[in-house]
Amino acid sequence: MRQTITIFLIAFFCFACNTEKINRNSVVSRHNVEMKEVDTLNSLSLGNGRFAMTMDVTGLQTFPVEYSKGVPLGTLSEWGWHSFPATREYTIEETLQSLESSGRQIPYARQWPANTRAGEAADYLRQNPHRIHLGTPGLYFIKSDGSQMTISDIKNIDQHLDLWNGELISRFTVEGIPVEVTSLISQDTLNLLGVKIKSKLIAEGRFGLQIRYPYPTGQFLDEAANYNAGEPERLSFQMNDRKNLSIIRNLDSTRYWTNLSSSEEIVSVLATNEGFMIMPDTSQTEWNFLLNFSREKINLPAADFEKFRQNVHADFNKFWNSGAMIDFGKVSDPRAAELERRMILSLYLTKINCGGNSPPQETGLTYNSWYGKPHLEMAWWHGVHFALWGRTEILEQQMDWYLRNGKTAKEIAERQGFKGIRWQKMTDNNGGETASSVGSYLIWQQPHIIYFAELLYRINGNKKPIDTYKEVVEQTAEFMADFAWYDSPSDRFILGPGVMPAQERFNPDTTINPAFELAYWRWGLETAQMWRERAGIKRNKKWDQVLEKLSPLPQKDSLYLATESTPDSYITQLYMTDHPGVLATCGVLPATEDLDIQVMSNTFEKVCDNWQWNDTWGWDFPMTAMTASRLGYPEKAIEALLMPVTTNTYLKNGHNYQNKTLRIYLPGNGGLLTALALMTVGTLEHPASAPGFPEDWEIVYEGFNRMP
Repeated sequence: MRQTITIFLIAFFCFACNTEKINRNSVVSRHNVEMKEVDTLNSLSLGNGRFAMTMDVTGLQTFPVEYSKGVPLGTLSEWGWHSFPATREYTIEETLQSLESSGRQIPYARQWPANTRAGEAADYLRQNPHRIHLGTPGLYFIKSDGSQMTISDIKNIDQHLDLWNGELISRFTVEGIPVEVTSLISQDTLNLLGVKIKSKLIAEGRFGLQIRYPYPTGQFLDEAANYNAGEPERLSFQMNDRKNLSIIRNLDSTRYWTNLSSSEEIVSVLATNEGFMIMPDTSQTEWNFLLNFSREKINLPAADFEKFRQNVHADFNKFWNSGAMIDFGKVSDPRAAELERRMILSLYLTKINCGGNSPPQETGLTYNSWYGKPHLEMAWWHGVHFALWGRTEILEQQMDWYLRNGKTAKEIAERQGFKGIRWQKMTDNNGGETASSVGSYLIWQQPHIIYFAELLYRINGNKKPIDTYKEVVEQTAEFMADFAWYDSPSDRFILGPGVMPAQERFNPDTTINPAFELAYWRWGLETAQMWRERAGIKRNKKWDQVLEKLSPLPQKDSLYLATESTPDSYITQLYMTDHPGVLATCGVLPATEDLDIQVMSNTFEKVCDNWQWNDTWGWDFPMTAMTASRLGYPEKAIEALLMPVTTNTYLKNGHNYQNKTLRIYLPGNGGLLTALALMTVGTLEHPASAPGFPEDWEIVYEGFNRMP
């Protein structure tokens, strides 16, 4: 163990970089996004990690209905949540059903038929609270015949997302008249949208700003286009002065403000069935405004657009000049350019969607999926890459969720008869628990916080992470040790039944010892023991007992199995779909002491050749690349990252497309960045230069931290 700690400290001082300096502006800017037509799957987003807006070709949210079946025009924040009024109080206890596990009756919160009392409770708790679309500000143009502009009237589209500066410039014509819209979002806590509009349509009195307010759908997917007839009753406005106004929205128990500061006098505010129409003074051909959504009324600063623009540019330049970077410009292999494009756009998208003090939902702040709720098993893919790319502060912000919400996790463990705290799967910013017939049985989210804390400790090289996270690490491991059941006939500790592996294709009533979860349990408990020693505390005897007799990784015919309870894993087609989680055993994780590299290599080849890759998810490809890299197969790592499968599609805007419902998927973007970090500098135990790239790839890199 002393040798291991020494390696950690050496790795900390070996900050991974090449000697050659990268021209970061050049690398970033060659992947700016250009749009020449209406493409509803390639709407473009602006944001700061806590607040984001997604824009159509007009540079605002003029056509939310038309874009609703593409990547919707969402306006989401970290704080904006809502619950539908309930006719009675719903509790998680109504959804419980016991599962027998090694003679124990363990209650789990599961889904029930909708026409039952338990089903009503389960459905309500899944749907509420949900994240809300705060509003859709868009342009309003009157054509020469007096009718309102439609999306077919937008011609000569020339839209440009300047990644280096965080600026969206949208040019188009309406009836042959040019319009130019420049949009940016501040990187501070005011979450300001700044807009400059240039067109003689303003001076002709044919222009306005229309702010509409979509009503929550209560569905898995919220496309920001559900307008409700009762909206006028929820809205009111007040003029603060001739250039400033505030709109108040009372959405049941959720109350918030839309605040606007205009460069010109506001001459009229007209109520509509969906919001308000705001008309500026018509003496100019240019109009600037600042707008924000807030839980309180705010008197915004004067609309000094150029100053605002300079500040946003400076903040984005600072972002791009910090952290890690790879320049693929010298690589002749044509695949390198596509990898670099995906990398740069993933850095941008994760920055603007995932910078809050809770793990993001899987579609970030772009639009709602799973009711806008974060899934804790995905927190690994959302957070680890920030630390590896030299932005540990963003991972630390996400980790604040664990420090705030241990109470609910402890209640779950106590209800099930376990010690410590059990981390939930589908939750909200306040740690709420959700009933699920799949998610309630997942366990691979449990050690994540130990992994995050250990990663920060190794990178920081000091005891600050121990002081901050020692208690949450201790309580997390306490559950893990207690959850492992000692089976006296076989003299070993077993995980399950009552387990749903990361590969969600198994029956939790009968599943035992999934390979990845076993390896994660071993790694997590051993790491938690190291934390006790660093804090000057003796190793926990019970944890050592579990570690000594934890079941070995299940295998058959020199292949690791998905679970011990499914020895036919590589025969039954069902077990060759969804996440190939067995690869995470030596990919997401370093090889644990009981892992046989040759058996893992055999398993990797079997999975690559036989998996049903069309039935997978976006993070499966970078996970496979990470395993390939750890096993010394750089060409296979590249092939995995660029595998031509629908769920490995990266749209023009950089989003990882999955299907017609889940049109973006940020765990894929985060996974790509994590894989690239490992492929570039190796791991703490096995540091190397570009181990995951073919030998003839001359990449230039700087600023990386190594993963375990």
